[in-house]
Amino acid sequence: MRRYELIAPCHFGLESILKREITDLGYDVSKVEDGRVTFVGDAEAICRANIFLRTAERILIKAGSFRAETFEELFQGTKSIPWEEFIPEDGRFWITKAASVKSKLFSPSDIQSIMKKAMVERMKEVYHVEWFPESGASFPVRVFLMKDEVTAALDTTGDSLHKRGYRKLTAKAPIAENLAAALIMLTPWKGDRILVDPFCGSGTFPIEAAMMAANMAPGMNRSFTAQSWTHLIPVKEWQETAEEAKEEVKTDVCTDIQGYDLDESMVAIARENARLAGVEKLIHFQKRDVRQLSHSKKYGFIITNPPYGERIEEKKNLPELYGWIGERFKTLDAWSMYLITAYEQAEEAMGLKAAKNRKIYNGMMKAYFYQFPGPKPPKKKI
Repeated sequence: MRRYELIAPCHFGLESILKREITDLGYDVSKVEDGRVTFVGDAEAICRANIFLRTAERILIKAGSFRAETFEELFQGTKSIPWEEFIPEDGRFWITKAASVKSKLFSPSDIQSIMKKAMVERMKEVYHVEWFPESGASFPVRVFLMKDEVTAALDTTGDSLHKRGYRKLTAKAPIAENLAAALIMLTPWKGDRILVDPFCGSGTFPIEAAMMAANMAPGMNRSFTAQSWTHLIPVKEWQETAEEAKEEVKTDVCTDIQGYDLDESMVAIARENARLAGVEKLIHFQKRDVRQLSHSKKYGFIITNPPYGERIEEKKNLPELYGWIGERFKTLDAWSMYLITAYEQAEEAMGLKAAKNRKIYNGMMKAYFYQFPGPKPPKKKI
């Protein structure tokens, strides 16, 4: 079976987590760059990466790369790529996104237009036609320019992989599902440990944790653009991968995962999202103020995304709010806390000093992942 160079974009700062996921799936990572991990795989790998990876944004097939400092070089470089190996004569193709960093060519619209023309010229010569119906399957192309090096890749995913299919309703400022999964994976939490999110919003942290505990593949309930690329990926590959994902699910696991929110309507939304994800029995949601945060057991985890105070009127409440987070955490015996926020004075307001502070980009917003690891529980006697 043909092997491809596959590119998996991810959130900046979380490349190591994605690399580990890809390696655990059994594929060889060839390159790790800012916001991208490249690996080698066949048609089956495309299916498995889309369905099983929790932290990737999408899976791209690298079509080609070349240097371009002028639009003529961009045109000729694009035309030299063997697009006919990927796109059939009736395929619908376009440059869906162009991103440029430290390159002489930087206008996305110009890059998109010129590359589309070059693709058409190449395909006209190969297929011996003057016009393309573009009535068949969709082949969106994504382009990265980094220091004048152009990389063109076909997007096998479609809607970003953070869209698992369960979050029909959202909070005001929801955290992306793949970012939530990556942050959980940065902690030592495992499915048999206690997890509480006192600012659960639409339930993303608890739901992603429950899906991990149940070994539920994040992409098993959604579709992908490349499912219609039957000349490259046989239908049976998707079917077999979906079957593999279903067989690995363990919904009879015992969990102690809780989500609290002060807004009753958000609690209802979180419950509905959990139901759609198939993990409603693994999570306990309730209306609760952070000031009521308590737990009788030891060695639990708080993993949360508290308010950042994006609006001016909310900012003045942040010192008191974070003060309560710190107060309640101090009362929990041998617990750990992992908290993502863009609030610069978080440690000061909580009265706590993080053991680690990792810079993470939540979309375009710079945030910090504060880590307060507690002691490890004693090993269970066999």
